[in-house]
Amino acid sequence: MLKLNKILFTTCFLLGFILSSAFAQVQPGYFLFPIKPGERNFLAGTMGEIRPNHFHSGIDIKTEGRQGLPVYAAADGYVSRMKISSFGYGNVLYLKHPSGNITVYGHLRELESDMAEFIREKMYAAKKNELEYYPEPGELPVKKGDIIAYSGNTGSSMGPHLHFEIRDSLDRALDPLHFGFGEIIDQTPPFVQRVALTPLDMDSRVDGIYQRKEFPVSYIGDAYQVTNSIQVSGKVGIEVLAYDQLDDMYNRNGFPTYQVFDGETKIFQSTVNPIDFSLGRFILSHTHRNRYTRLYKKEHNLFSFYTPDTTWAGGIRVDPKEQKEITVNLKDTYLNRRRLLLNLLGEDAGDLLYSQNSTLGNQMLGYQDHVLIINEPITDTGDFATFYVHGYEMEMPYAYQGTNKRTYLWDMRLGVPDSVRLCTQTVFPEVNTRIRFHEETLYQDSFARILFKEKTLLTDLYLRVSPVLGPFQTGITINSGEEYLRESIEVTFDASGFEGNKSRSHVYLLGGNGYKSFQGGSWEGDQITFQTRNLGTFVVASDTVAPTIQPMRINGSEIRFSIRDGLSGIRDFEAYVDGEWVLMRYEHKQSMIWSEKLLSKPFKGDILLKVRDMANNEAVYRGKI
Repeated sequence: MLKLNKILFTTCFLLGFILSSAFAQVQPGYFLFPIKPGERNFLAGTMGEIRPNHFHSGIDIKTEGRQGLPVYAAADGYVSRMKISSFGYGNVLYLKHPSGNITVYGHLRELESDMAEFIREKMYAAKKNELEYYPEPGELPVKKGDIIAYSGNTGSSMGPHLHFEIRDSLDRALDPLHFGFGEIIDQTPPFVQRVALTPLDMDSRVDGIYQRKEFPVSYIGDAYQVTNSIQVSGKVGIEVLAYDQLDDMYNRNGFPTYQVFDGETKIFQSTVNPIDFSLGRFILSHTHRNRYTRLYKKEHNLFSFYTPDTTWAGGIRVDPKEQKEITVNLKDTYLNRRRLLLNLLGEDAGDLLYSQNSTLGNQMLGYQDHVLIINEPITDTGDFATFYVHGYEMEMPYAYQGTNKRTYLWDMRLGVPDSVRLCTQTVFPEVNTRIRFHEETLYQDSFARILFKEKTLLTDLYLRVSPVLGPFQTGITINSGEEYLRESIEVTFDASGFEGNKSRSHVYLLGGNGYKSFQGGSWEGDQITFQTRNLGTFVVASDTVAPTIQPMRINGSEIRFSIRDGLSGIRDFEAYVDGEWVLMRYEHKQSMIWSEKLLSKPFKGDILLKVRDMANNEAVYRGKI
């Protein structure tokens, strides 16, 4: 296969690409199903599923719970990219086809023998245990139906399967199930779990309150319904928690299409196809906390798969005393449909001031996008709050009140208040400043310096920065973990209270369960600088313990070790036998590394293995064969 004349292949391929580039779609049958073609197959995942911080960009084909099934080239073409990795897609192949499409095959156990030898030689030449390589067109040609690899469980895979994608010539992911694969059968419509309504402007209310509210649903007749009418005022948005299933399958999958009807009029549609990888993080604008799908388009959301494709499209305005029957259609790729019915009853927000037992939460200060929410106990000393903004004073009445407290709302787009005088006390909002979407901004105060690049944000950010104050922790809190970034920020902060070993100390993101996730960082005096794509609480911690190395198998055929690290995690490793570098494969889920030879001769001589963690602690193993 690899001995095909490269010049002839390249000429034929480029001619085919030119001739086919005018056609937007390939003909049915152009692509072969890559696992057990012609037989019924089952999927563990579909395109458009909501995954942590991204859409799933292909289909996950089940492989009978085992590894080693042949993976077939879906069409003629050549290998345009190949990668051997312990993370992400794991071992992965990319094929370029005369149609201009690209197919992707991920989580492979191993490549076809000629390809495996090809990339192994490149890895030995570079002395790298992981490598991404871009062959020239025609350097590694394939024919439709060729075995190109064997299925596996490498990378971030949590079980044996093949991740398969079809991309267009712009490298955008297309739904593979649109290409007519008879191997997949689906007549099962989506399922709805819960629905939420959220206010979309300052005058909006859901059941009288400016807050997002979730509702259970019941399946009645042929549709899911919220059984009671929902009282709303102003403009509100619908959010849905739902999933799909394929025939004869138990696992939950995603689906691409939502349609919203106001009566008989369709007012909104979203269909996740294609997926532009450069915009992938905007899933965090498309969803509420990476779970509920928003059936409206938030400001600054750059996805373009909405109709109409305008800011706040999908928002529903309900006037006082008006009743609206809203229908949501949920459709999977095979056009199986389920309905969700909502009955919205418009109310005058003013009529609801005294109808609620309480207002939003028990916190005095809350933040929801650009809205500052202030709660205070009800008193007889007055109804107004005074907002001090850049030297100006503005009095505002409360927005609503319940039996125990009242709530004030402030639009921070008008300015971030320095302080707010309430009837009984003065409060000081924690917001430092407004960072605008798509503007490079440097924020700096006496404690911290934060650089926001042009593409850092998903929307405007109302920045809240504070030091971590505690007897045993030094760090910084930046907003909350429920707010998101598109790209990394660079943070420098004063860590003069830290007394540990700086050469082994870095910044960690502190989870709610106390788990610390390595972020990195470099010191200059008492200041530490790090980059992160997360928001939340960050602390400085020391890792002075080297990784552990446990030999599992050492003989002339193979060397195999278990390697582990307690805090910062494994960074890299290198092995030598008789002074010669040896390629070591890594399976992080099993904490295992093992050798892969370039030549067939047996190992003999001294063994040296070095393993380093993210904090630069190094463990060394020495042995002999």
